[in-house]
Amino acid sequence: MAIIDQKDLDLLKIAQDGVQLTIRPYQALGDLAGISEQEVIDRLLALQEEGIIRRFAATIGHRALGIVANAMIAWKAAPEDVERIGVLFATVDEVTHCYERAKAEDWPYNLYTMVHSKSREECLKIADQLSQISGIKEYRVLFSEFEYKKISARI
Repeated sequence: MAIIDQKDLDLLKIAQDGVQLTIRPYQALGDLAGISEQEVIDRLLALQEEGIIRRFAATIGHRALGIVANAMIAWKAAPEDVERIGVLFATVDEVTHCYERAKAEDWPYNLYTMVHSKSREECLKIADQLSQISGIKEYRVLFSEFEYKKISARI
């Protein structure tokens, strides 16, 4: 397992609060962390190569773009097909999250996808398309009604 030093930890803590919208965002991070722009880039690349961070990316305020419908789709996948179908769903652009979870006594669903769109109807259409490509006919579409909190994991 990789070990990170205090400078890495400080950089990650600063970066998790967001990056300035500037022509030199890595320099701005470096200024806050007390390191050079190049050291910021080198450290982030090393953290990614070590698997400590998966990626360093910007996120878009999806509501501002008109993406207001969010649906979690719960799928009843045969145990022997879960991995194959999970990998298949993960290749679909409209799927932002794909997870396997244990079934419950009164809830037979074990594979979950999240999709986001401009309307509920569009989410239902995506669910139907996923059903067709996977062969899974038993699924439930659960729409988000209200967002109480949404943040990334924090250090």
